[in-house]
Amino acid sequence: MRRGNIGGRVYAPLNCVLLALSVGGCGMSGGNATGPASASVGGTPGTASHVTAEAAAWQKWGLTPLPAAPKPPADKPIKLSATGPVPVLAHVPTSQKVVFITVDDGLEKDPKFIAMMRDLKIPITMFLMNDAIKSDYGYFKPLQAMGNHIQNHTLHHPAMNTIPLVRQKQEVCGDQRILTQQFGTAPFLFRPPYGAYNNNTKIAVGDCGPRAIVWWRESMQVRRMQYQDPGKKLRPGDIILAHFRGPAELKGTTMTEMFANLLKLIREQGFAVARLEDYIQPPAGH
Repeated sequence: MRRGNIGGRVYAPLNCVLLALSVGGCGMSGGNATGPASASVGGTPGTASHVTAEAAAWQKWGLTPLPAAPKPPADKPIKLSATGPVPVLAHVPTSQKVVFITVDDGLEKDPKFIAMMRDLKIPITMFLMNDAIKSDYGYFKPLQAMGNHIQNHTLHHPAMNTIPLVRQKQEVCGDQRILTQQFGTAPFLFRPPYGAYNNNTKIAVGDCGPRAIVWWRESMQVRRMQYQDPGKKLRPGDIILAHFRGPAELKGTTMTEMFANLLKLIREQGFAVARLEDYIQPPAGH
């Protein structure tokens, strides 16, 4: 599988043909990794939204406000099951002109980013990896308190399709246990490092607690996005990948500067940012 290098890590592109399935995924021929499926969606508003951010807050960060996020449909057509096959999601089919920001790993812990999120009230989903966050679990708690969900991203960031099932379970179950203990809520979504997974990953994820695997259609670099779509533009319901990174990995750019660049790119295309979890119904108990 051809892969692209992003900030010193390797990420697999989304070459799978997306199928409109509410549960389940699609296979990718010629390799161990499998591709994502999309699903019809709806949801309810999250506990925080950039709608309430004042214009002065945007000006403070050198930004123009994004369009206000519309209210998601009250019903959530993506209803994750506590049992059965684990679906794979890379896109949220919706007519609303919204995109979803996900931020991975957790290595960079810039206090200014917390201030930025507090000011702008942009919803994000955090896929946290224990090796990256164990030096300071507390950093992510203010972000969680703003209504942002913490989801599973393994203990050590391996390429899951290169390790046996027993190790995959150790990676997912280990991170699940620590994140639940540290943040008080069990993750119900999982992101495989590098986007690489196979059928054993689905088994491990299902056995360890999360009920869906989440991919992406765009990834944020430093000033530009890398698009999986040949049209190189955002589409309603796209999931965007970003990372907790600092100057060492961003060519001297800070986390807040990178995130501001991301928001500018989203605004240029006329999109609002919604919360991914507002469009997914987790299983009972999550």
